[in-house]
Amino acid sequence: MTLFRARALDTPADPFAADPRDPSALRAGEDVGIVVEDGTITERDDFAVVRESHAGEAVIDLRDGWLLPGLIDTHLHYPQVRAIGALGMPLLEWLERCALPEEQRLADPDYASDVAGEFVRSLVSAGTTTALVFGSHFPVAVDALFAEAERYGLRITSGLVVSDRGLPEPLLVDPRRAASDQAALAARWHGAGRARYAVTPRFSYSASDAMLDACAEAAAAVPGTWFTSHVNENPAEVAEVGRLFPHAEHYVDTYDRHGLLGPRSVLAHNVHASDAELAVLAAAGTGVAHCPSSNSALGSGLFPMRRHLAHGVAVALGTDVGAGTGFSMFKEGLQACFMQGLLGAEGVPLSAAQLLWLTTRGGARALGLDEVGDLSVGRQFDAICLRPRTGTTLDIGLRHVDSATEALSKIFALAGDPDVADVWVGGEQIASAGLRRPIR
Repeated sequence: MTLFRARALDTPADPFAADPRDPSALRAGEDVGIVVEDGTITERDDFAVVRESHAGEAVIDLRDGWLLPGLIDTHLHYPQVRAIGALGMPLLEWLERCALPEEQRLADPDYASDVAGEFVRSLVSAGTTTALVFGSHFPVAVDALFAEAERYGLRITSGLVVSDRGLPEPLLVDPRRAASDQAALAARWHGAGRARYAVTPRFSYSASDAMLDACAEAAAAVPGTWFTSHVNENPAEVAEVGRLFPHAEHYVDTYDRHGLLGPRSVLAHNVHASDAELAVLAAAGTGVAHCPSSNSALGSGLFPMRRHLAHGVAVALGTDVGAGTGFSMFKEGLQACFMQGLLGAEGVPLSAAQLLWLTTRGGARALGLDEVGDLSVGRQFDAICLRPRTGTTLDIGLRHVDSATEALSKIFALAGDPDVADVWVGGEQIASAGLRRPIR
């Protein structure tokens, strides 16, 4: 048993379902006691109340920082960690010049292992404890990612990326081979520890009807697997998908007609969504990963969050590394806030509580993970402690706040990887004062 004492911030209730200005949208405590047993939170109350029933226990005092749930990233690319920072290109040009040449290098097992290590350590450094990750086109590289994530105990959902057209030849695979390779990887990793498998066609631009049928076959081979891909990211991409699938009603239909959409599905981007597509996603229970930094960097467009919410489509956030500009979910939340502001009346004026929800409990909901996302009794203790360095702008700001909401706003405006001091997954501490350490 471990007893924590902390200033804690979380959002157990959906702040989009109520007035975001209501102080109750953010649960905040200046002196909270949290008891963790076997990785699960078993008690939470004012510290004085919890201490009374555990008078003899040692206390881990975190009140020099701010305790938040572990962050959840619902879309990023493991092979692209070294491609971050290539700016000034639209999606298809960026893929051709930057992402796809790098992705071909992961055919080398040693190279893939090095990249997997860099990727997982970057997640930990950013305080991301759960992620839905686009894997590699090469099975050996997918194995490397899952193995490295297992060493740190991260909650990773990922899979083999498959395509049979439109990409460089080394990244293409026959649909029959794709089905068998995916089924083998899913059998090996889905449900192994905290790993889950996601069937992952890159996007309909590079996946024929035969490939999408093979993906449906792979998903059926191992019950409980997930599905993820891209949709409606860039106007040129959307137009080309329309040309390649003249029989489809729209981009979303290219997946839906193959039975790939459902409550265990997350599609990334959906910047240029029609109302008909949003209705299909809502009916299927499929979530959308909004990636604002990537949408800005590639000039893809402004995400219609208000329309998604109005249709009842679950939205969470993704960094989209490497078109996105880093692993920090705080930066992603800030960029989402900025971009919604640019939409004016059509945007959603995001509060600090809503940003925390999108990066924690909302992400957990989109990924079907009821055991994480906030610091309530019954949840796994996936958590981070922010402790900014003395004299930094964030440190100065947090020492002069008048409310928890103001503190959280400053965290999203100013926090970055160096401010993530401690990271726990399932009650096991995997980073302390910025030092990452595997637990397996």
